[in-house]
Amino acid sequence: MKGKSFFVDLTLCTACRGCQVACKQWKNLPAEKTRNVGSHQNPQDLSAKTIRLVRFNESRSDDGKFSWNFFPEQCRHCIEPPCRYIANLYAPEAVVQDAETGAVVMTDKAILKTARRRVNLEPWQLCPYNVPRMDEETGLWNKCDMCVDRVKAGMKPSCVLSCPSGTMNFGDRKEMLSLAEKRLAEVRKTRPDAYLADPEEVRVIYLCDAPAENYHDTLLAKRGEKGRILAAAQKQAVRIASTGGQEKHSRRDFLTGKLGLGSRKA
Repeated sequence: MKGKSFFVDLTLCTACRGCQVACKQWKNLPAEKTRNVGSHQNPQDLSAKTIRLVRFNESRSDDGKFSWNFFPEQCRHCIEPPCRYIANLYAPEAVVQDAETGAVVMTDKAILKTARRRVNLEPWQLCPYNVPRMDEETGLWNKCDMCVDRVKAGMKPSCVLSCPSGTMNFGDRKEMLSLAEKRLAEVRKTRPDAYLADPEEVRVIYLCDAPAENYHDTLLAKRGEKGRILAAAQKQAVRIASTGGQEKHSRRDFLTGKLGLGSRKA
């Protein structure tokens, strides 16, 4: 498989947040007003203005040892991206997948609407990793685009260039998979439970040495979640086609599953 990939070694992450700042700088995204809630994590969640976020999570091992788990979260750039199927039902070319790099890009057309109204979906209805976010003021959806403009100009993504610890790596997919496997073998010498997160499904490959839930509840896609989203897209496409695009349902229909998008399962 061709294209590009990230390799993100969470065993090396120091949560310096250089990647988070570099992302905002390159994308010219504004700061958000936040407040202290007792965590170093700031802001507390992804948004249309914060498309990359270093998550902080405290955990204890079975022997009571305390540890920090740092998780620089971003779009995973799925090999088969469900968001493209759902979003493009409502706005053609809202999400495109770059043929050269494999980057999944939300375009300036990503305002999801029907002939009658804006469609207010929840992030989990588009993405098994719950990543994209909609700007509440404009309705435009946004997420990481792999810095595809930089990559096509021969540069690394801004987050990778800013990383001082070796956590963030980027290159040809075959090269990144090889690096991930090599590093995994090395880490397993002292941490035998280390693993790669969904490496065959995504272009952002995380190396982890703690249970997935110790990082965040969407580090891994839930079993069957991607298939559920894709199946929902197929059902909704039939409904839209049968009404000639004249959608006649309310937002409640989306959230209660009447339009086939279903409800989120734990």
